[in-house]
Amino acid sequence: MAVTEKPVALTRAVSPLLGSCELTHLGRTKIDLELAAEQHSDYEKALEKMGYVIRRIPETPHLPDGVFVEDTAVVFPEIAIITRPGAESRRPETETMAEVLTEYRKLEFIQSPGTLDGGDVLTLGKEVYVGLSTRTNKQAIKQFAEFLKPFGYNVTAVPVTKCLHLKTAIAVIEDDLLLINPEWLHPATFPDHHCEPVHPEEPYGTNLLRKNHWALCSSAFPHTIDWLNARGYSVLDIDQSEMAKAEAGLTCCSVLLDLV
Repeated sequence: MAVTEKPVALTRAVSPLLGSCELTHLGRTKIDLELAAEQHSDYEKALEKMGYVIRRIPETPHLPDGVFVEDTAVVFPEIAIITRPGAESRRPETETMAEVLTEYRKLEFIQSPGTLDGGDVLTLGKEVYVGLSTRTNKQAIKQFAEFLKPFGYNVTAVPVTKCLHLKTAIAVIEDDLLLINPEWLHPATFPDHHCEPVHPEEPYGTNLLRKNHWALCSSAFPHTIDWLNARGYSVLDIDQSEMAKAEAGLTCCSVLLDLV
């Protein structure tokens, strides 16, 4: 297994076919591919500032959604689980991710008839919540729970109906603090955590990344940025307009491997 001195962020280049990406809750609008690539580069630079070493995995120019690597794998300190995405067109994306991740973790694989997108997985210590969505089904969640059981994790299924993934509606800010869209996900799902409602004008403001004193947030969400600043975080705000047209957020474009 590879030994790293810094956390690693696995990313992938934007496909020239991004405009044909899978969509569920949004209508299709034209994506500026050149701008999307520039924004993705800015995203990687922000992750570097947060302390990550960027490792780009092999390109998949024939796969429209290839840049959204989060959905292909879920990484824990003890294991990495290679998913089986709910959209059939996305399943080949996992091949190159598995090849790279085998350098860092022992792998397990979700098998048919299970389907699971990594964007449906939220980890809070040893408690893992998995969205039961249009992309993730009960069979996959059962497999997922079995993979994690030997390591002491408890897996809970959470119905997701009004947005694409569980993590579209929620972000982990601190161990006991979550930012949540209460219109999409009921705070009672997390009784042991304080759930701060996202600003009503920014329903997608929950899709952000936080590490140590850093917070990475889309510049489209000024109220969320103000809230993070008020809590003392060093906020990096970047333009993600083109990825947003593809129904994606900040967590979608990387698989993060923190030091263990």
